[in-house]
Amino acid sequence: MLIARLIADIATRETSQDLLARALREEGVALATAEVLADGDVLEMRFTDGDPQVVLAAIDSVFSPADMLVSRGPIFLPQVFVSDMDSTMIGQECIDELADYAGIKAQIAEITERAMQGELDFVAALRERVALLEGLGEGAIGECLAERISPTPGAKTLVATLSAQGCRTVLVTGGFHHFADPVGAMLGFDRVVGNRLEVVGGKLTGGLLGDIVDSGVKAAVLAEEAAGGRISLATGDGANDIPMIAAATYGFAYLAKPKARAAANGRVDRGDLTAVLSLLGIARSDWVEA
Repeated sequence: MLIARLIADIATRETSQDLLARALREEGVALATAEVLADGDVLEMRFTDGDPQVVLAAIDSVFSPADMLVSRGPIFLPQVFVSDMDSTMIGQECIDELADYAGIKAQIAEITERAMQGELDFVAALRERVALLEGLGEGAIGECLAERISPTPGAKTLVATLSAQGCRTVLVTGGFHHFADPVGAMLGFDRVVGNRLEVVGGKLTGGLLGDIVDSGVKAAVLAEEAAGGRISLATGDGANDIPMIAAATYGFAYLAKPKARAAANGRVDRGDLTAVLSLLGIARSDWVEA
């Protein structure tokens, strides 16, 4: 049994549902039931069998833009939530914003974009960008945090609600503890994993301390937290999030780059991060508005 949940334009939902059922029937996927869930935002459709990627593609073709989740079997509350930070839990790429204080934002942002698209090796691109920040005063980080960094819409409510439901929350980023620690505290994460900028004499050296948090580390953190068969939720937007998203029970791509979006069985393209709560079946009355 395949279960597809989606949030789309209510005005055209019924017509689009018929078109979707017809399109999937041609692919050999039969619609068994369809109902609107309690809060009225989410349409749940059950299919007798089929390929989740075929269902996701069909939803894209009929409902776009929409927020969606496709699952093999019943959808349960997650027991662990692991999320990327930049452009997911916050609306910015920290290294790009920090680079602006060194007058090289455009140069670094171009590398960041290519890395997130999966066009560059993540570790090499990270080292290249950090090297360009050599000599920048550490105080610029505090200024950047205060002036540039803000949570994405729905991020605080998502984390607070999942925590209230007993879910362990972990922020894992290819960015830096200088940013991730205060962001994690602000959003209420239980654990933070990230990279460490080397600072000597109050200035960035252009180097990093310790092992690099890359896509493999993100996937390893998810595996560690979900050990024992715990139901997992992951959110991310870039190529280095793909192994984590693909390994999660419910892997959500949030306003994501194409490669990350293709790896996900959950996608948020239309709303904010509270769409994840709706698609998981958590009623609005249980949301913790933060």
